[in-house]
Amino acid sequence: MSKLKIAIQKSGRLSEKSLELLKECGIKLSNGDRKLKSIAKNFPIEILFLRDDDIPQYVEQGVSDIGILGENEVWEKDKNVNIVEKLGFASCKLSLAIPKDENYTGVSYFNNKKVATSYPKILKNYFDQNNINAEIEEIGGSVEIAPGIGLANAIFDIVSTGSTLLMNGLKEVELVTKSEAVMISNKNLSEKKQQILNKLLFRIRAVRNSSENKYILLNAPNSAIKQITAILPGMKSPTILPLAENGWSSLHSVVKEDEFWDIIDQLKALGAQGILVVPIEKMVL
Repeated sequence: MSKLKIAIQKSGRLSEKSLELLKECGIKLSNGDRKLKSIAKNFPIEILFLRDDDIPQYVEQGVSDIGILGENEVWEKDKNVNIVEKLGFASCKLSLAIPKDENYTGVSYFNNKKVATSYPKILKNYFDQNNINAEIEEIGGSVEIAPGIGLANAIFDIVSTGSTLLMNGLKEVELVTKSEAVMISNKNLSEKKQQILNKLLFRIRAVRNSSENKYILLNAPNSAIKQITAILPGMKSPTILPLAENGWSSLHSVVKEDEFWDIIDQLKALGAQGILVVPIEKMVL
């Protein structure tokens, strides 16, 4: 039986999140030591554990059919692959940083400067777009120390909390782009493998929809149902059930988690009581 080969990072946070996503999709993997590969017991896929910066090349060459990795690596390697899905985790930003005591005057500051980075292609594109003439020094790791040892005047790197920059006497001055985990695919998948990929994407979207939405239940006076329904439209419309107490109903709906906190005061002002917000395991649209 044909199997879809999926390349994921062999270690690190992105690897763990990728495996967690597959588990939430109901896929059971064998060979837990992850030395090289793992075969699913209940779905036609095989996992290959690789370096993240090798994944675009292997997917382009068909060694792996699809891959899960950071969008920044896809841009940097610039291989002939398709981005088929953004996955919503492993978000980060790529920024320019300079010594904290330097006076930053805008992106023109980088003219005639040397900038150290592990992402020379992304940085060159940015500088070209902004007509900046700078020297790019490509290094493989520990980019933050480059200004301190005299290797460069500034750096371009992934920034999360900014604590590493501070520890190295740097400050973030320009956000160049944002990145997240994505799924890429070979451009010449067979029909059979494309069908398997479509089934996998269906599961992934159901999991993502469930994580971004919550099931909400509340009691409200019938006089406020129309106004509450306008606030909580749900997938089509809310379910409304009469309560034993005259003039009151129970309303069931779906709401995006980040929107709930914006509308809670409106619901309470309309007389909603006994508000419950419940996780959704899977959500098929």
